[in-house]
Amino acid sequence: MLERTLSKTVQSISKGFPVILLTGPRQVGKTTLFKNLSNAKRKFVSLDDLEERKLAQTDPAGFLQKHKTPLIIDEIQYAPGLFPYIKIHIDSNKKNGEFWLTGSQKFHLMQGLQEFSIFPLVL
Repeated sequence: MLERTLSKTVQSISKGFPVILLTGPRQVGKTTLFKNLSNAKRKFVSLDDLEERKLAQTDPAGFLQKHKTPLIIDEIQYAPGLFPYIKIHIDSNKKNGEFWLTGSQKFHLMQGLQEFSIFPLVL
């Protein structure tokens, strides 16, 4: 894989923010970037998976109980109802780097992020 300019930025920002949202058009490497930067402790879940998407949409608390942090959630735009539960989690745990989120519909996503400390990146 080619070294992405954002690689060092993501690692640095993750030390200072509990959530990073990486947005951009489809197929530009958002998921690949996060997967390549993650370690064995960081789990990955894609909401392209219809079962995972359904759980995230219908039982966000259960989804976050099933998938422990640190966590990459790919295609977060499919479950905007997760945002309040992510906020509750980060308010309770106060740990940086807990969630790395990807999404391809940035304006829709930003509406759900108004109330908590998140660092948005656009690819």
